[in-house]
Amino acid sequence: MKLVTYRASVECAARLGVIEGDLVVDVERLAEGQGESLPVSMLGLIDTGRPGLETLRACLEAAGGHHKPGSATALANVRLLAPIPRPRKNIFGIGLNYVEHVAESAASLDTSKDLPKQPVVFSKPPTSVIGPGDAIEHNAKITKQLDWEVELAVIIGTTARRVARKDALAHVFGYSVMIDVSARDNRRAGQWIFSKGMDSYAPFGPCIVTADEIPDPQTLDLWLTVNGVEKQRSNTRHMLFKVDELIADISTGITLEPGDIIASGTPEGVGAGRTPQEWLHPGDVVVGHVQGIGTLRNPVVNSTPED
Repeated sequence: MKLVTYRASVECAARLGVIEGDLVVDVERLAEGQGESLPVSMLGLIDTGRPGLETLRACLEAAGGHHKPGSATALANVRLLAPIPRPRKNIFGIGLNYVEHVAESAASLDTSKDLPKQPVVFSKPPTSVIGPGDAIEHNAKITKQLDWEVELAVIIGTTARRVARKDALAHVFGYSVMIDVSARDNRRAGQWIFSKGMDSYAPFGPCIVTADEIPDPQTLDLWLTVNGVEKQRSNTRHMLFKVDELIADISTGITLEPGDIIASGTPEGVGAGRTPQEWLHPGDVVVGHVQGIGTLRNPVVNSTPED
């Protein structure tokens, strides 16, 4: 299933939907029409665990594509938000997780040329999250080196604490797309959170695809363009640490909880690694895509405060 958080109009509150063809079916209203009860939010659905997803699937099958008035809206007529508009915790970011990106980062960002022996973990706060079509803010007083990174996002479905790698994927609720925006000139003594965690630096969406539809997350093509020009293209099979390894590693010391998000790293082709280096500027449009999930498009806008 492709699950979304959406608004049917500016005045409406955010609601949970499931994409069915060219429609967004409202999950709560779908369930109510069949005498069932399901949450109105993505985090609420994640918290219901497997029973909630099974109830949703059963309701969709029972409806058979015939939805009562008010329970489905044309996808073209809704505004998609970040699937989890406000995560409960910081996003777990993974640095240097594709071999070629390790090399380009060593050449341009003074990171080690050696492959990491363990995942490199940083974080992005909930306030960095924006949805499809929302603006990436460019504050020229803070950065002159705004960069892009397309990534597979992993959404945790059940609590994972000290899990074995062989059991790790059973804890995944689903997958999405994230663009890890970075102000390269704001790394502070090797600490990345300010560089990567500013407001609007985590475009996220357009949907969450449930894990049953992506049994192997290491087979997915991903790419990114800036103003229609391709900058990144790779496949998740090239990850240095695979998704199950990331979950197992993080959970050795940090409990992963339902709704937690792991941004699993980016391939080569970032702006800092190019010759000459390239950066994002107001007016640019960034588009990221992961196979089987969808496309995320975000413009860059000027947010420089006036003196």
